[in-house]
Amino acid sequence: MTEATSFKLTYSTMFNPPEELHTHFAEALEKVKTRLGREYPMLINGQERFSADKHYAHSPINTDMHLATFQKGTAQDTADAVAAAKAAFPAWSRMNWEERVFLLRKLADIIDERIYEISAAMALEVGKNRMESLGEVAETADLIRYACAQMEANGGFIRQMNNDPLSGFLSTNQSVLRPYGVWLVISPFNFPTSLTGGPAGAALVAGNTVVMKPASDTGWSPFLLADCMRQAGIPDGVFNFVTGPGSTLGEALINHPDVAGITFTGSYDVGMNIYCNFGHSRYIRPTILELGGKNPVLVSRHADVEDAALGCVRSAFGLQGQKCSACSRIYIEEPLYEAVTQRMVELTQKLSVGDPTERQTYMGPVINKKSYSDYQRFMEDLSAAGKVLVGGKTLTEGALSKGYFCAPTIVADVPLSHPLWKQEMFVPIVMVSPVKDLQEGIALANDVQYGLTAGFYGSPSEVDWFFDHIQAGVVYTNRPQGGTTGAWPGFQPFGGWKGSGSSGKNSGGLYYVQLYLHEQIRNNVRRL
Repeated sequence: MTEATSFKLTYSTMFNPPEELHTHFAEALEKVKTRLGREYPMLINGQERFSADKHYAHSPINTDMHLATFQKGTAQDTADAVAAAKAAFPAWSRMNWEERVFLLRKLADIIDERIYEISAAMALEVGKNRMESLGEVAETADLIRYACAQMEANGGFIRQMNNDPLSGFLSTNQSVLRPYGVWLVISPFNFPTSLTGGPAGAALVAGNTVVMKPASDTGWSPFLLADCMRQAGIPDGVFNFVTGPGSTLGEALINHPDVAGITFTGSYDVGMNIYCNFGHSRYIRPTILELGGKNPVLVSRHADVEDAALGCVRSAFGLQGQKCSACSRIYIEEPLYEAVTQRMVELTQKLSVGDPTERQTYMGPVINKKSYSDYQRFMEDLSAAGKVLVGGKTLTEGALSKGYFCAPTIVADVPLSHPLWKQEMFVPIVMVSPVKDLQEGIALANDVQYGLTAGFYGSPSEVDWFFDHIQAGVVYTNRPQGGTTGAWPGFQPFGGWKGSGSSGKNSGGLYYVQLYLHEQIRNNVRRL
């Protein structure tokens, strides 16, 4: 942040920001609105690239609002972007790692300087409320800084090994982690800068060159991120930004033989397809996947009711439930079931749904017509199977009539055999169920293909038991700020187990940058 203040914006602290954040966001929003309808290019080898076919992006807040026009890249654009990255790789990879760190830290500083501009664009294109938008852009800069810090802490990943015990010779050994080459980053709509800039920043500081492809619905804030890279002086070809449909441009990038590695964040089905297709090559290429979640909260009979209810509501309905870390199912021990669900209903009824750029709004719209239709379809199914405690309908009155607004919804009494207990919905619906004890609850919590995040509310003596038994990559206990959400680089690195992730290492953590590097052992022998 650019203000002289002790306040540090994270997803944990965003609920009580200083007044200046709101003031500067409002100012930036007015400036950003004057640019509505502009056309944005692809960036290939430092040059702006336009295509014959265009994508016209409209806001989910009001579908009459034309946000921006983007390019529908072609197979030739794919070939040119990969070729540019490949040509830039030798010089970038052989640059002293300290120089790459310097440029990436400069990039993080520029992102901070442009945080309000990028956040305002994000709120308009994603439907993310102003504090979550600001939080994401701040997180993007911190992800890049953390990757730089790990390069520094590990001395560029150059380590001396043991000398061989050879009489008459000096035989030294050195371990060096080296970059792979051209790295592809395919990012989702819900975190368009952090899940573009975080992986791209790690790949770049490690010495790879990158091609970045954002989701079709959200190209504006990723373009501004790419523009920050250009402003930071990252050399031509080292980063490339392309836009277009996943079914054409995305497939062409994934299938390109000169792409050395890929980071993809998105659905389980698409990710598994990428994993299989990317393996059809001359050799195995690294694939970093983050594939969603069906994240549970388990509430003990010894829990604090207010903390549990507040944490569950925040994690269920932040960003309209469109987080891979969103809380979508809650298991509560029977003695506390009525108290927790009643308090969750009360808190949910107080949530403001509307234009996410307005200060008082907690929930904006879902991203597009498909998600809007999904919500309606899920509600039809769940209404027949269980009891809707609050919400359960789309919101179409007044200013909401031209957007994709859905009421935050809590559903109870759905049989535990119902398939939606295990299917990721990605809309603002959370399901609740009583359980007779924690053993039943943990068994249900683990009985899914996913293992991204999970939460627990209970006594201090129960916390270690939960940590030891839950199958998830990021786990929270007794956290009113969010039962399953709110990870931050250097604090709670983010990644999943089982069907939620492929690497077993979490972004923004101690072992993430190494995923973008492979090891070379250098043995040098000379006679004495």
